[in-house]
Amino acid sequence: MQTLEPILAEHPFFKNLDPKILQVIVGCATNVVFKAGEFIFREEGDAQEFYLIRKGQVALEIYAPGRGPITLQTLHDGNILGWSWLVPPYQWHFDARAVEETRAIALNGRCLRTKCEECHELGYELMKRFAFVVTQRIEALTLQVLDIYGDHRS
Repeated sequence: MQTLEPILAEHPFFKNLDPKILQVIVGCATNVVFKAGEFIFREEGDAQEFYLIRKGQVALEIYAPGRGPITLQTLHDGNILGWSWLVPPYQWHFDARAVEETRAIALNGRCLRTKCEECHELGYELMKRFAFVVTQRIEALTLQVLDIYGDHRS
């Protein structure tokens, strides 16, 4: 049986991660596939995993009454999806929908939280990497808001 360790090691999120830490993480990982149009998670649902997108596209959406779903961001190969598993009350804040067939690795949040308590080096590495991702997403959303609501006078 082939392990997911080499696939995890190649993903940009885990680039240059200490192999000892990667060995701890691999026990929390499984392969998953989502069909086009399938919801990966829904707002306010139980957030107990995050995903390394290997191939495909995922739309992060919010539902606006009278307008329907609004795409905040589209994620692609090499991106990660979800950090709500990390912060209580462990609920999703958006919807995530596969735009096309999407192959990913799901990492179980309960498993990772337990391992982070046991190995603080793992917890520190994950927090640094998630802080970077969160910062990138906030910057992207800020630019999107500025583009939508910015001053368009000639």
